[in-house]
Amino acid sequence: MQANVFAFWSMARYSDGDISGALSYTEEALRNAIHTGSPRMIAMVHARASRAHAKAGDLRASQRAEDAAFTVYDRAGNPDDEPACVYWVSRAELHSWAASNASDLNDPRRALAHYAAIATPHQAETHDDDAYPRSRALRLSREADAHLSLRDVDAAVHTADQAVQAMGGVTSARGTTVLTGLRTKLRAHQQLPAVREFLDRTV
Repeated sequence: MQANVFAFWSMARYSDGDISGALSYTEEALRNAIHTGSPRMIAMVHARASRAHAKAGDLRASQRAEDAAFTVYDRAGNPDDEPACVYWVSRAELHSWAASNASDLNDPRRALAHYAAIATPHQAETHDDDAYPRSRALRLSREADAHLSLRDVDAAVHTADQAVQAMGGVTSARGTTVLTGLRTKLRAHQQLPAVREFLDRTV
């Protein structure tokens, strides 16, 4: 579907720092998504727009698009009734994107609120952490980073440990890039026994 293709290109553009190009693609994606009548497709496009605005540091625009994504998702029904390419779009995914927006906008408390929402039972829907362990590990590492931004080192290490377990344990986590940035930041706190032990285990 063209909406999905345009949304993909939007992500590619904002990932490269081209916010103007990203937003042009989301405008085209939204026009096409509305024609599909798919709440999941439309929500996904709004979420892409919110990510682009967050990357640009535009809090208001990001939150407007974020709110629009959650609002339209409230109309979503059975994934089988929508385009197959958006089977993975869920409320949990929207919260994950919103958490990333908050982190990009230097609001770790709001990021943690969205991560907490993902963990609540009614958010489960089609989001299956067991089926996507690397995605869960990445999300947990970002959650740990948010804790670290608030100087809650104990919570950061605890969540980082969960990320390691999500990847299958220390052996599987070694050599991956998921925890690389987090480990670098934790080194500033390696005088703490829990941090030192975590760094030693995951080297």
